Amino acid sequence: MKQKSLVIICIAFSLSLFAQKSNGIYGDTNWMNNWTNFKPATAEYPETNEVLPDIINKDTKLVSTKTYLLNNRVYVTNNATLTIEPGTVIRGGIGDIDYCGTLIITQGSKLIAEGTEKAPIVFTSEKAATVRKPGNWGGIIILGNAPVNKIDKDNKHVLTDFNLDTTKATYGGDKPEDNSGSLKYVRIEFGGKKINGSKEINALILAGVGKKTALSHIQVSYSNGDAYQVTGGEVAMNNVISFRNDDDDFDFSEGTQATLNNSIAIRHPFSSGSGNSRCFEIDSYDKQENADMTKKLTNVKANNITFVNIEENNQGLVREAIYLKENCNLTFTNSIVSGFAPFVLLGEKITLSPENFAKINLKNIIVNRCKENLVSEEQSYNGKLKYWPDPASMEFEIATTPIIDLFTSIDLKNNPDFRKKQSATVVINK
Repeated sequence: MKQKSLVIICIAFSLSLFAQKSNGIYGDTNWMNNWTNFKPATAEYPETNEVLPDIINKDTKLVSTKTYLLNNRVYVTNNATLTIEPGTVIRGGIGDIDYCGTLIITQGSKLIAEGTEKAPIVFTSEKAATVRKPGNWGGIIILGNAPVNKIDKDNKHVLTDFNLDTTKATYGGDKPEDNSGSLKYVRIEFGGKKINGSKEINALILAGVGKKTALSHIQVSYSNGDAYQVTGGEVAMNNVISFRNDDDDFDFSEGTQATLNNSIAIRHPFSSGSGNSRCFEIDSYDKQENADMTKKLTNVKANNITFVNIEENNQGLVREAIYLKENCNLTFTNSIVSGFAPFVLLGEKITLSPENFAKINLKNIIVNRCKENLVSEEQSYNGKLKYWPDPASMEFEIATTPIIDLFTSIDLKNNPDFRKKQSATVVINK
């Protein structure tokens, strides 16, 4: 019996190592099947029959037999838990131009939104099919008690520029293990309402969220802002999707300690904004004088990630995949980046020194059909860098493989499967 157990353990360990060393998203089956929707503009949803109140201050359950209208700022307060049944649809709108539909989970409260593969929870536009657009409503904001490195004279951090109630929109604290609930098998569509000329509510904002908050199997589509904005906290996300969003797919800031595993961003120039939209935008602060430098700086660990531009010949409308600012740490491994201008753009304040390059770990990556590999905002580095190892030592494969040959299926009208083809021949660009 002991021998048999040992064999099983060894097999399991070997499979685990295989998964970790594969490039891009992985799985025995296509984990995007059934619960996702890559054609949300034409999806038919039931009409709303109940309006969510502005304040939810006691434990509340939303049931799948009803369809809810989120037409204003809805705050979950007083340490209450909002539970949403599998299969429930919540449709967001704009009750007032300044107070569009947005769900805010305040500090101490929880959101338990656990759908299933066959009955996902859907947050979408109240608009009819074919007239839905990015920015039809706001998004979901979760405010936790985990650390951030932003300085605030009153020891309270407040999300600004979103027209929120500043007495309720506080975040951050000293609880890295904080638990704000769980999102699982959830779709968020057509959010990202513009607040002013330079600011929009992003589809999913995680501010000071702690590591006990469970986040997996989430699809954000057609946001008019970022898909996932992570502001401080200690966050782990697994099996999440960003699809055709206008701004950044993942925006990390204010000292967040983030891990991202087995996840994908799918970009297209007809959806990407004309500004600085990237798959990853990573910074530690907006200005150094606004940050407590004794606290942790942003550290992102991303493994088995796929970034893909589905326009085969990038005409320059899709920019860099990763934009990294000063004083940040990034580990990016076992991944595929296909169809971008540069793979990585380093901010102009990053001194090109061994100390700064030591903060960046890039390994076992297929860099496919990218115009350049590593670029600073001052100059380009496609060859051997003065302080940087050769791409070969980082296990880079600089490739020119058509995406139809690289991925199992890129058919977004049916059931796309962006796992790397087992039979794919990666054409190495010498």
